[in-house]
Amino acid sequence: MNKLALANLKSLPYGGAQYVINASREQFVRDSIKEVADDCLFDTTVHTRFIEEYRQWITAGTLNVMQGLEQFPVAAFSAGTTEAFDKFYLKNQTRRIRYFRGEYMYHQIAGRDYFERSEYIEDSNLGSNDVVVISLPFADTGGAHPDMKSVLEQCERLGIPVLVDCAYFGICTDILFNFNYSCITDITFSLSKSFPVPHLRIGMRLTRTDDDDALLVSNKTQYINRISAAVGLKVLNKYNADSIYLQYAETQNLFCAELSVNPSPCVIFGIDVNGTYPQYKRGAQTNRLCFAKYLDSGKLPE
Repeated sequence: MNKLALANLKSLPYGGAQYVINASREQFVRDSIKEVADDCLFDTTVHTRFIEEYRQWITAGTLNVMQGLEQFPVAAFSAGTTEAFDKFYLKNQTRRIRYFRGEYMYHQIAGRDYFERSEYIEDSNLGSNDVVVISLPFADTGGAHPDMKSVLEQCERLGIPVLVDCAYFGICTDILFNFNYSCITDITFSLSKSFPVPHLRIGMRLTRTDDDDALLVSNKTQYINRISAAVGLKVLNKYNADSIYLQYAETQNLFCAELSVNPSPCVIFGIDVNGTYPQYKRGAQTNRLCFAKYLDSGKLPE
């Protein structure tokens, strides 16, 4: 059996990463599923309305500034970010996939299983036959990776395709980024880390052009999960992109002070820069603690 690319830390008290557990939001999702079930299966407009609303939701927030998204006019409903990742891998499978240490484990597994070559960005210079995946906010810290702009500038010069994964957008602050890099071909978003909908698989992919790939074809033929799109619409209309961070930032700071870690720009995380919690190391220099299970109660585990 192949060795896993990254240890599964979900069994630890502060392991993994997920939406903040909150009874009222969970009940809202339950109620929404019941409300939409009768009508959405035959609603031929639901996924396009979801996409339009999602775009507006992203840019309407005040805590983060995502510039240049208008340069990616082609939008597709995606089963979370994962479906879009898989399409990106297929298009670039002859290249060497590159990612930073601490990146989302799915990319590391893909590099191990689907690409002939994979390598951490830190370990060697980028080459013209590489392909790059970067999360923003970065999966290991919840902020922008300090070397992201430098890497994108290199990708510009070398013509390297880049996917930017924004799965943590909706629980963060101070993400100021301009997507005006021609090397960026795909941008992905998901509601799974913001709301109790991970098993509904609600996401969106943005691209510059319509290349009629499998994801776009499934959207054009409306072969998508309409229940998920309909619930996604309800969630976006109920909560804005700033609400989760604003609700829990104070508690996050209290938790971080109690555990002597730094608050992350993503409200669900505390970042250990002193090596106090090595069991939460994900490959980079710091260790990531997830508070999502405790923020609503305001109480850390014993």
